Amino acid sequence: MPERRLEHANPAGPDAIVRAGLCIGCGSCVAQGRLDAHRVDMALDRYGELRPRGSPAWLREGPAPFARTCPFSPVAANESQLADDLFADTAHADGEVGRFRAAYVGHVAEPGFRERGSSGGMVSWTAGELLRTGAVDAVAHVAPADGERLFRYRLSRTPDELAAGAKSRYYPVEMSEVLETIRREPGRYAVVGVPCFVKAVQLLRREDPVMRERIVATLGLFCGHMKSTRLIESFALQMAVPMAEVRGVDFRLKNAQRPANWYTAHFELRDGRTVQRDWFHLAEGDWGSGFFQNEACNFCDDVVSETADIAFGDAWVEPYTSDGRGTNVVIVRSARMQAMVARAIDEGRLALAPVDAAFVARTQAAGLRHRREGLAYRLSWQRARAGSVRPVKRVQADTGIAWQRKLVYRTRAAISTWSRRLFAVSRAARAPWLYLGWARAALTLYHALAYSRGKLGAWFARIARTAGST
Repeated sequence: MPERRLEHANPAGPDAIVRAGLCIGCGSCVAQGRLDAHRVDMALDRYGELRPRGSPAWLREGPAPFARTCPFSPVAANESQLADDLFADTAHADGEVGRFRAAYVGHVAEPGFRERGSSGGMVSWTAGELLRTGAVDAVAHVAPADGERLFRYRLSRTPDELAAGAKSRYYPVEMSEVLETIRREPGRYAVVGVPCFVKAVQLLRREDPVMRERIVATLGLFCGHMKSTRLIESFALQMAVPMAEVRGVDFRLKNAQRPANWYTAHFELRDGRTVQRDWFHLAEGDWGSGFFQNEACNFCDDVVSETADIAFGDAWVEPYTSDGRGTNVVIVRSARMQAMVARAIDEGRLALAPVDAAFVARTQAAGLRHRREGLAYRLSWQRARAGSVRPVKRVQADTGIAWQRKLVYRTRAAISTWSRRLFAVSRAARAPWLYLGWARAALTLYHALAYSRGKLGAWFARIARTAGST
């Protein structure tokens, strides 16, 4: 029987996307569902990831435009198509960083922003400038929260409210409540999000004229992948802190005396104490190894938020990596954002220097390699895994890479899958040693594969070739 081609068919609803490992938990479908008076919400699953929850009928079908608005739907417009429509008049177009008017490296010169942010302070400054100038009435962004979830999306309408959301948050969040508010309350809004969340917003704006009118700015964050709540739980275990005592988390405690890429996890406890530990002393200390990664991230090909009006990342090249004060790389795509940034540079409020697409790509080399070369290889072995809902990406399945790189991608995928499963088992059995012992061994193996050279790399390659021939 010939396989069904979903590019020209209406795929099943949210449940099928979840079962295929393609749900990122953005909440767009739930926001649309509640508009139609369905009893749906977003809930944490056994892996600490957000998933839509509702009646079997709704999960089977979803809201009417679901296939066109889910960011991982195989029939939704891809990032290049969206960018071609949104930023058709940009001066530059690059295969790795997308369309853009200008790109910069640097930081905020105005006091306070760089000090409060994880990097150079550009995200908070841009959102604050939109509020200060009256370009928007509110900004949708992630901020600390009380309750089961430590972080949530919220709408900030003042600079002080916005300041509480500074810093990077490696934690699952969803947008359903803020999207509902935007749909219900007239005004002009900006939305801050990772690439797939911004894509979801742009897809929703395509379908809904109200959202198209009210969401007037999108601020994108460069992204390696999404983490589950289990990352914080594991950090707490390793620091001997009960999760019930954790009141606040700083994933990247800033220290101007240390390199920017020396991450330190910092917990504020309910009794006023604080505890902290460097990431490289934790079992999941290498970000690129993929611990607690959302499955959908295996099928993402956007690192630099190609559909956002302006996008921000860390400048992971020297001399900026060694500067513990933090440095941003910025991609500007819309005319409004370019005018705002250029004016602030002229006024001395931003310390930014122009760069080209090649520089931006170098700052994100590992992420782009994983989302281009790595994605092509993952598609070659995972095409049939998703059943009837198969990812349609801008890269094609390809196995033509070195054996050592294949082993790295296989190991990352295994770590992503088994960290989720083994933590769930060890959590249920109240046996943290089960997960932590495996995690440390897995990270050691990953490091041997990813960073080995010479004889060790050749040895792994021989093993891989032997396994592939049997």
